[in-house]
Amino acid sequence: MKTISVPDMMCENCVRRITEALTKADLKFEVSLEKKTVEIDGCENCVKTALGELEDLGFTPEER
Repeated sequence: MKTISVPDMMCENCVRRITEALTKADLKFEVSLEKKTVEIDGCENCVKTALGELEDLGFTPEER
């Protein structure tokens, strides 16, 4: 699992938007509002896809 930090994820609405986008992108993932992270289960391309989706939603993701 690769971890992406999403420091500007603030609420359950953020979690819902992220979940919807990453599900549509056909990724395997876990979102943690408490840790402000998204864990991606997949290859480097999956991580790049997730980063792009998060940026498209207006977040500032950082790969750890």
